[in-house]
Parts: sequence; C-alpha cells; structure tokens
Amino acid sequence: MPVIRLVTVLPQEESTPFWRLVLKQFDDLLVKILIAAAVVSFFLALANGETGLSAFLEPSVILMILAANAAVGVITETNAEKALEELRAYQADVATVLRNGCFSILPATDLVPGDIVEVSVGCKVPADMRMVEMLSDQLCVDQAILTGESSSVEKELDRTDVSNAVYQDKTNILFSGTVVVAGRARAVVVGVGSNTAMGSIRDSMLKTEDEATPLKKKLDEFGTFLAKVIAGICILVWIVNIGHFRDPAHGGFLGGAIHYFKIAVALAVAAIPEGLPAVVTTCLALGTKRMARLNAIVRSLPSVETLGCTTVICSDKTGTLTTNMMSVSKVSVLHSAYDVPVVAEYSVSGTTYAPEGTIFDNTADTQLEMPANSQCLLHTSMCSALCNDSVIQYNPDKRCYEKIGESTEVALRVLAEKIGLPGFDSMPSALNMLSKHERASYCNRYWENQFKKVSVLEFTRDRKMMSVLCNRKQIQIMFSKGAPESILPRCTTIMCNNDGSTIRLTPEIRSEIESKFHSFAGKETLRCLALALKRMPVEQQALSLDDENDLTFIGLVGMLDPPREEVKNAILACMTAGIRVIVVTGDNKITAESLYQRIGAFDHLDDFTGISYTASEFEKLPASQKTVALQRMAIFTRVEPSHKKMLVEALQHQNEVVAMTGDGVNDAPALKKADIGIAMGSGTAVAKSASDMVLADDNFATIVAAVAEGRAIYNNTKQFIRYMISSNIGEVVCIFVAALLGIPDTLVPVQLLWVNLVTDGLPATAIGFNKQDSDVMKSKPRKVNEAVVSGWLFFRYLVIGVYVGLATIAGFVWWFLYSDNGPKLPYTDLMNFDSCSTRDTNYPCTVFSDQRPSTVAMTVLVVVEMFNALNNLSENQSLLVIRPWSNLWLLGSIVLTMLLHVLILYVQPLSILFSVAPLSWSEWTVVFYLSFPVILIDEILKFFSRNPTGLRFNFRFRRTDLLPKQEVHDR
Repeated sequence: MPVIRLVTVLPQEESTPFWRLVLKQFDDLLVKILIAAAVVSFFLALANGETGLSAFLEPSVILMILAANAAVGVITETNAEKALEELRAYQADVATVLRNGCFSILPATDLVPGDIVEVSVGCKVPADMRMVEMLSDQLCVDQAILTGESSSVEKELDRTDVSNAVYQDKTNILFSGTVVVAGRARAVVVGVGSNTAMGSIRDSMLKTEDEATPLKKKLDEFGTFLAKVIAGICILVWIVNIGHFRDPAHGGFLGGAIHYFKIAVALAVAAIPEGLPAVVTTCLALGTKRMARLNAIVRSLPSVETLGCTTVICSDKTGTLTTNMMSVSKVSVLHSAYDVPVVAEYSVSGTTYAPEGTIFDNTADTQLEMPANSQCLLHTSMCSALCNDSVIQYNPDKRCYEKIGESTEVALRVLAEKIGLPGFDSMPSALNMLSKHERASYCNRYWENQFKKVSVLEFTRDRKMMSVLCNRKQIQIMFSKGAPESILPRCTTIMCNNDGSTIRLTPEIRSEIESKFHSFAGKETLRCLALALKRMPVEQQALSLDDENDLTFIGLVGMLDPPREEVKNAILACMTAGIRVIVVTGDNKITAESLYQRIGAFDHLDDFTGISYTASEFEKLPASQKTVALQRMAIFTRVEPSHKKMLVEALQHQNEVVAMTGDGVNDAPALKKADIGIAMGSGTAVAKSASDMVLADDNFATIVAAVAEGRAIYNNTKQFIRYMISSNIGEVVCIFVAALLGIPDTLVPVQLLWVNLVTDGLPATAIGFNKQDSDVMKSKPRKVNEAVVSGWLFFRYLVIGVYVGLATIAGFVWWFLYSDNGPKLPYTDLMNFDSCSTRDTNYPCTVFSDQRPSTVAMTVLVVVEMFNALNNLSENQSLLVIRPWSNLWLLGSIVLTMLLHVLILYVQPLSILFSVAPLSWSEWTVVFYLSFPVILIDEILKFFSRNPTGLRFNFRFRRTDLLPKQEVHDR
C-alpha cells in the first residue's frame, strides 16, 4: 500500500530549490558591500546625467564577477546533495518473504515489521532483521560498509548480553544493506526505512551542518572589518570637507554634500578589492588541477586551502590504511623431522586479490623460484583450491580483481595462484602470459578439473572446520581446513616438505607447530587456518564426522588485512609536519593495535595505554579525562557511525582542524562533519558524495602530498591577498590625501575599477603559481585563527600602501606643476581649483578637467603595482634570491597587464570609456621613476624581517591585525 511504502524505504529528501541556492551565494558581507557599491555607483551616474555604457559599466562588471562566483558555489552545493540520494542505492530491490503461508519474492519496499524473510549467499539484506532460524551450519555477513570491520561477521540466534551494545556486538541482527557471504537463514523484520541502521546514517547526514573553512572565515572577518573601514572613511571624508560644501563650484551646500559623497563612494570602490572573490576562486581552481595530477580529486574548492591547516587526520583503518583484502602473509610447514630447524616458515608477498606475489623462504633466506616443487606448498595449494566455495574474478571496468564469498577463502584462492603449478619448466612465468581474466583463477581451475568433488562436510560452529572428499585417478582424498585448535588434535601424521613423505606427528613436532600457531595468532595477530588431508577408500561416496580423524597435517597459513606499503612513510611525513594520525576502526582493539605496530611508523610506542580506546571505554571517561584522552589518542576501536562523528566534533571543540578519511557508508556522516572529508576512490558512492576530496588511487600517501599542496596554496593565497590589500591601501591613501589637499579628483571610479579588476587581478592570480617552499612539510600546521596579515606584516604593507598612494598623488601633481605638457601652475592654484571661475587666471579653468593628469596618476598606480607584484614572489626572501623568472606566469601576467593598459591609453573608444589620454615618453619616464622605488622599500623591509631587528618590530606590532582574530570552532 502507498502508506506502507512511505515508511519502508529511505525517504527522498526534498532538494534545496535552485533559487534558494543562488541567493545563498550572496549571503556574504563582502558580497553585499560590493552589491551596495554597484547600486550606489549606478544611481550617482544617473544623478549626474550619465547614460549608456558609462553609467552601467562599473555596476555591471561587479555584478558579473559576483554571478560567476555564485555559479561555482551552486555547482558545488548541488554535488553535495547527491550523497543522500546515493545512500538509497544500498537498499535491496527484492526480498524472499513469507506471505500467505508460502515464501515469495516481493519488492523490498513492501516489507513491514514482523515479516519473515529468508536470506542466503549473495543476498543484500533488505531491512534490519532479527535472526529466528538457521537453515545452514553458519551464516556470515559482510557488514564493512556499515561498521568498517575487515572480516565478515558470523551471526547467531542467541541475543547478546553486552551492555550498551554497538552494531558489532549485535550478532543476532542482520542490518539493511549488508551482504550475506555464507549460509542461509530466516529472520524477522524489526526495522525498515528510517528506522534501520542505514536510516540513522541518513538522519545523521541531514543533521550535519557544513562548517565554514578557515579561509572562508578569514574572508568573512575581512568583510566585517572592511565594512567598518569604509563607513569610517566615508564619515571622515565628510567631516574633513564640511567647510568646502558651500564652495561656489558646487552650486550650493547640497551640491557640495553630493560632490563629497561621490568622493566617499570613490574611496569605497578603492577600499573594496572587487577582484578578490574571483582571484580566490581562480587560485583554488588552479590548486584543484595540481591536486588532480596527484590523484587527489577535489570536490569542494575551499577544501583545497583547508588541507593546509589540518592538525589531525582521523583515518579509517579498513580500506584506507589497509587494502581491505584479506591475504595470506605467512605459511608454516614441517621441513623435515631430521633437519634443524624442524619447521619451515614462508612469507607471501602481495596485498590484494591480484594473483601476483612471491613466496620467500624465511628459514633459508631465499625466494622460491618454483614454489609448487615444495611438497607441502603444493598440497597447500590443492587444499586451498578444493576446500573452497569462493570465487575470484577480474573486473575489466574497474581494472581490478574482485571476490565473491568469504574473505578468508578468497585469500586461499589467491595463495593457490601464487604457489602455481608443478611440472612446468616455465613456471611461474608462463602464467604471466595469460589474460587477466584467465589468470584470475587458472591454478584453482586446474585443481578443480584434476579432482572431482564427491562429498562435502560444511563448516559448523562446533567443529570449526570443513572437509571435502575428492576423487582423482581412482584415488580418494579428503581435504580439510579449519581452526588450528580443531585440526591439530585430529592429526596423527604430518607431511614433510622436502620429499612429501608422511611421518608420525610426535609430541615434539606438535609442540613446534603449536608454538608457531601461537606466534602467528598472538604476536603477529594473524588469522590462522590449518590444512590437512587423508587418503580415503576408493568406494566411499560420502563423508561422516568420524572421517575427520587420523588426518595428515599439511601446514599452517596466517592471513591478515595488510597495511598498504606506502602508509609508513606517509604517516612519518605527517608526524614531521605536526599532523597527528588517529586510526579509527570498527575492528577490535587487539587487531587495531597490531596494525599500528605492523605499519612500522610507531616503533617508539611500547605501550598503548592512554592512546588506544574502544568507543565504550572512551564514553565512560569523565569529561576532564576525555579532554586529555583526545590530546593523546592514536587508536579508536569498536566504533559505529555515531562514534566517528562524535570523535570529529570532540576534536573540533578542541580547535583541531580535522580531516577524516573513509570509504564505507558508515563513514559518510563523519566525512561530512569533518573540516575536510577524504574518501577513497574505490569506496562507496555515498562516502564520495559526502566528502570534500576523493583519493583516486586509494593511497594514504596521496593525502600527504595533498596537504603539502594545500599549504603551498594557502601561502600563495596569503601573498596575493596581501598584494591586493597593499594595492587597495594605496588607492585609499591616494583619494583620501587628494581630498585633504583639496586638489581635483585623482582617479575616477571607472579607473579604480579597471585597476582593481584587471591590473590587480591578473598578477594576483599568477602569484598563485609561486613555487612550493622546500620546507613546507617541516613546519607545524598554522592555527586557524591566524590572521592573514598581522603585526610586522601589517606595518610592512601599510608602508608599501602609503608609498603607492603618495606616488600616485605625486604623478598627478607633477603634471600640473612640472610637466612640459601641463600648465605649470603654482601649487596654491592647484589647491584652490574650486574657485578658479571666481579668480583672474592666465590659464583656462578647463585645465582641471584634463584627462592627462589622472592618466599619469593611473599609470603610476598600475606600474607601481606591477613592481609590487614582484615583491610578492616571497614573503621574506629578496628578489636577488627568488628571481622574477622563478614564476613565469607572474612575468607573463605583468606583460599582459601592461599591454592591456597601453591598449586603453592609445585605442580611441577605450580611452574615452576610461577617461584617459595617451602619454608622452617624458611622462612614461616619470611614471617609472615614481614606481620603481617600491622595490627598494620592500627589499629594506624584507631585510628587517630576516634580521632580529625585524623580530623586535614583530613583537612591538604583534597586536595590530589587518584581518581581526576571533575564536573559531565556536560550535
């Protein structure tokens, strides 16, 4: 019924309307200031009687920039909403349900609590269900997407007695979306739709609000600060010039008030870096391209910069630090009863399902060229292939090998492939000539063709073993595999590896084997299986439990979900960079601690006390101890999705910038909550959609490279923000000083707009290509409340800004006073230009509306900022060390900017639009003389920055922040 369907599936969340997404992009103070400036400029132009392009140019350009930034924001947020939709893909489509006294296949959406459902191997569990009947000896479920456990979980009918049980403890519950990998059973539905474990993940994702990135917070602070500055400047300009409101040139008090209001608006336009949003977006977009080449696919532009201040990486264990592919790493067999040592041990390389790897003899310290020539390894291969129900196959679309069935059985399949086949001189190189599809199970199929399966004794919880009776050339052999504690007591003989002979299993040899088993299972925390065989009567066609006695022991195999080979160096690099790594997993504590040791990056840790916690242990701690535990924690185990999100929130409350890695559905809420969520490329679609970044190669080491890139991007971002700020300070100083001196308007708003958008924007963008510092990963992460420009740097850029403004004014005044093309006025006449019409002069009053002086001033402003751009190749290094050609993009942008500027000076339609005129060679010479000293001034300031004297300045000015600090993570 329709009413039932509403509660049996994950509800489809109503998406945010497009118009609301668009409006959200303009909910920013800096953006609102820009919009206000555009509107005011438009109405002032109309008030002056301007029409056509000149009236609309400035507001139109500003609005076009804002529209472009809004488009990027809308696209990013639209992608983020896909996570909730993709979560629905993990629901089963159909279910085998008991209705009207018989089982029938119905849509999973028709399930209601109380329904009896039957599941078997390969089924996706359609709802949360409680086990009521076991139809096979065991039922195993792969619930890694929900809990992150590296191995399948054996389910049982009995309820758990654990208090505060997490999902991993609920062994009598089948969870929606998980997959049955072994057995068959019936269960009663107890939860559907939003009332399932998968539904709780959806609800958690809905409740998670996106946090603003550190850079976004800094720009928001900058907008607030800028609003105050602009308001103060406008008021100050009015106060300073109240006495001039009644000047005859203004036509009355009201005319004077409007005139100086226009000057205030011009100051506002000068103070606002109109190109900043576009430059930030462009720089971050360039960063995403560089990261893509590192196999880090960025889904959210701001996350590029967030990486640079990451202090903690909460790394999911299964599939992130490990391969999430169970593989045999050790094999132990009896070499010979007459040799010392008695037991031989082999290491097996290869950590994936690919049939690629070598067998290394640890005892002889040699690699086996033909492993199948060793008798115990040969029979290990036979037993692994025959006593097995799993399948391994090659997926050409994903270009990888995939499993069907139990992970431990798949590991044995792969081991059989690595051991190879006997009797061929070209082994194992001949196998490499096969196609990947043929190679996937070539050796396994060989043994399955050689032996015909006659009878099978399935695995049971009581016996902890399984056996298969096989026939080959009138020889009946029973192969058995199982827990060593079950197989060894049933063995009376043992096979020798050197010649294939069988000898009595003496107490001494049994003790050696048991010792090796305890070493594998204890110190090395390997999952161990013992393999055995037995010759059976030729006429026997069925197996009984009594047949599983008097076995011949073949060998012991140890397997694990191995760490990725590159993880050790990656974690060491994180430590050097001051980034803490916390392993977060649904596995048990011992397994996680063993992985921590096996990685090899934590050899300095002898004791895990105080750094390793289960979720339940951590929740029981008092609040004060939780704070201490979070500061030292390195391992967090037995977690479910809510715990991962809780950990991220707790760390964020301690002002940590948290990166969370993961690949499963269970990781999605934490990925979305973290400052930067990092999903694995092979992970679930839900994890990818909830993340900010996807690692295409599933390589933890890629995170380190991405962090280094993020730090470099932030450093470059700081450089171009400082560059634009110093330029804008210069523009403000220029207009403000002109107003104080009482000289004509130095620059008109359209000229300021040209400088802010083009001549500032292009070099600022090119600064984003500055090379990464060699020691970028040797310093501690920056603090998120660190001001972009503060202390001594504020003083430096204030000095530069003041010089830029004064040089621009100097160019303007020079034309009136000294230029051969100018009127060569007395300075007092220039200061009293307003009263020109009331005085007798030997020059026309129209000279004060000549376009040449503002053109000289504008050109000085452009050229001085080009030199200032070169200053920003490095924060403190001299141009003699960091040469200009170290960033060819910057040189190219300077050349292009100057070409564009020359274009508007000498091309007629553009010169009229921007109120400029062509300059003579002598005027260009003066422009150069006024502009170049900015290089010398900044070199002196850089010298003090590198010198201890500069440190004293830093101490003295440390409280002066251009971008005010505020407490972050105030959640």
